[in-house]
Amino acid sequence: MGAHRTLWLRTLASTVAAVTAAGILTVVAPAGASSRPGFGTTACQTNPATPKRQLRAMWISSVANIDWPSGTGLSMSTQQAEFRSWLDLAAQRNMNAVVVQIRPTADAFWPSPYEPWSQWLTGTQGVDPGYDPLAFMVAEAHARNLEFHAWFNPYRVATHNDPSRLVASHPARQHPDWIFSYGGRLYYNPGLPMVRAFVQDAMMDAVTRYDIDGVHWDDYFYPYPSGTEQIPDQQTFAAYGSGFSNISDWRRNNVNLLVQEMGQRIKTVKPWVKFGISPFGIWRNSSTDPLGSATSGLQSYDAIYADTRRWVKQQWIDYITPQVYWHIGFSAADYAVLVPWWSNVVAGTRVQLFIGQATYRLGATGQDPAWQDPAELSDHLLLNRNHPQVLGDIQFSAKDVRADRLGGVSRMVADHYSRPALIPVAAHLGGTAPAAPSITSAVSGTGGVTLNWQAGGSATSTSYAVYRVSGSGPTDACAFADARNLIATVRATGTTGSFTDKPAAAGTYTYHVSALDRLHNESVASVGAVVTVGGFSAIVDNTTAGRFTASANWGTSSFSTQRYGTDYRFATPVAASDPAWFKVNIPATASYRIEVWYPSNAGYNAATPHVIVTTSGNRTVNIDQRTGGGQWMVLGTFTLAAGDYNVVGVSRWTTGTGYVIADAVRITSV
Repeated sequence: MGAHRTLWLRTLASTVAAVTAAGILTVVAPAGASSRPGFGTTACQTNPATPKRQLRAMWISSVANIDWPSGTGLSMSTQQAEFRSWLDLAAQRNMNAVVVQIRPTADAFWPSPYEPWSQWLTGTQGVDPGYDPLAFMVAEAHARNLEFHAWFNPYRVATHNDPSRLVASHPARQHPDWIFSYGGRLYYNPGLPMVRAFVQDAMMDAVTRYDIDGVHWDDYFYPYPSGTEQIPDQQTFAAYGSGFSNISDWRRNNVNLLVQEMGQRIKTVKPWVKFGISPFGIWRNSSTDPLGSATSGLQSYDAIYADTRRWVKQQWIDYITPQVYWHIGFSAADYAVLVPWWSNVVAGTRVQLFIGQATYRLGATGQDPAWQDPAELSDHLLLNRNHPQVLGDIQFSAKDVRADRLGGVSRMVADHYSRPALIPVAAHLGGTAPAAPSITSAVSGTGGVTLNWQAGGSATSTSYAVYRVSGSGPTDACAFADARNLIATVRATGTTGSFTDKPAAAGTYTYHVSALDRLHNESVASVGAVVTVGGFSAIVDNTTAGRFTASANWGTSSFSTQRYGTDYRFATPVAASDPAWFKVNIPATASYRIEVWYPSNAGYNAATPHVIVTTSGNRTVNIDQRTGGGQWMVLGTFTLAAGDYNVVGVSRWTTGTGYVIADAVRITSV
């Protein structure tokens, strides 16, 4: 390790230590959230190693079968099994997104009306693989709550230069004037307006028809320079270049138009779909342009006519992921120079910054010695912490994440991805945080702690975040400020959800669940559910299916914000037996603490009878429901018999006035 890198690491370590010691996050509650845990205006000390929000993704390349499918002509079941294994790898590494190449060479991984089936699927361009890979991939990614970013290459037609090898129906065969050969490859001509419209149409077909989360382009616009060969577009410039004094500015404008127009078309059809580009890591060198970076490498502005800085400043895109594929201390293009430069570029814009990581270099044969250090990749993410504009990383590529050479990926995950993370919110895309869900049951069993919950309100939830806090509460607001207590995110299916947690140690834990919309706006947290692991704990709400019964004399209300879950039951007092019952499957005859939850109101009953069915007969505890609502109220500890039966009843038989309330019951072994 050189002196420069050693000095940098020491400086970074001291800076991160200072940030950790003094790092404060202010958590601000949405209106009306004060009755929920984890919200309020609170200064919280957060841990940069467990950020609440961070994009974590990997590229899955299809061109030349780099990642998936592993070869051409595989059976549908083999292809699907391979893809599932990539998604499982992403989930195991606590990633939350995948970027999948679905249009590598002017072809398609879906039944496109514009372009042929990709040869990388079947080995022969235009041959149907027998299923819809894109529909399958999106569904599988979402089932694991991974965002699916569809990766397109706008202009590359083939990795060879023989048009006759393309299927006869290929648009490049139908319109030979649309393409040119350069560097042994075929490209659509970016200078032709009809080409620019066509490639947009081809990509928009996937945007319109599939539930993708993002449109992603890599760094191929005009081709990279190939020796002294000139791009054969002089005639195109003569025909379409009016108003431009030189061909370079015209080429840049052609790419600018593609970026600007595609962004507008995406937002017109699906405003929530993100548009991101992963360009070459250097825009221009400062020796050429004072706005450039202190580097001396290839300049994408000049070499491939990609004015990446302008795309950010004009906010034509939602995120940018520069391929900063060099190590810390590399003289021509230092990672420690380029990350601050890109951070300054996005500062003051709404464009999010993620860093493209050269995972493929780590431990690979023939790479610079710096890439033989297992800590190199982890050190990149450590440096990123000094730049709050950096909101995550994408690893190239999936096979290198799996290879984990030198254990470098495992080290990065241990240092930076030890907890799950929510995807950063792009505020300009809108969205609305759903209402808080309510936990309807929380039971500790041999398989772990199983939580069930009900969505709150009418807003649609796309996913849920599950938090586990040690102890029985109340939960401090700062428990939600970072991901220290975040244990999982779960894709939404209808209005209910479930998750089984397996805590590493026995003890008492409080679980909370929050809801997120598809743009990752998060609700306030649910009311906590306390579970004793190594013992027994169960919550039964009045909405828990098959666990609550009441006659038609009991009404339903959601009036009080102190309710547990979506609503509660109420009835007028009467001198007759008409209880509302909570049924619980008691695992063994033993002592159990019984608690009830109810909303309170000055007009409710002052002596609501609660009947507990114990081994020594029924016991009645009267509760003043005029006060003390919106929390768990202990009735006492009782010996209950094993079995599945009505354990707690709320009776209407009282001499007091005002409604009696039945809302939720919690039973915990002691």
